[in-house]
Amino acid sequence: MAYVTGFLIPVPAENKDRYIKSAEVSWPLFKEFGALEQVETWGDNVPAGKETGFDLAVKLKEGEVVVFSWLKWPDKATADAAWEKMMTDPRFEGMDMPFDGKRMMWGGFEPVFES
Repeated sequence: MAYVTGFLIPVPAENKDRYIKSAEVSWPLFKEFGALEQVETWGDNVPAGKETGFDLAVKLKEGEVVVFSWLKWPDKATADAAWEKMMTDPRFEGMDMPFDGKRMMWGGFEPVFES
């Protein structure tokens, strides 16, 4: 069964082009390690939360935009193996990350319904 790694990332609006470029650079590596799909979305209609919300989850600061993205893998084993490889692959070292990685959140998810 497919597996998804999802991300919420606060990105300074002024870094949008850099963010897109970093996604373009990383895709061939994710694909090489077995990813089936990479989707990067730029927040367009993300209401401010009162108790919960995307903005609160990433401690969004003025001038930042929430990015919601995911990688789809054929299965969890492929995703786990890919992350292990990426930790030691020199191609990932020094890759431009135009955001505060400390406020990025991510997790792995098993799909329960797909259409």
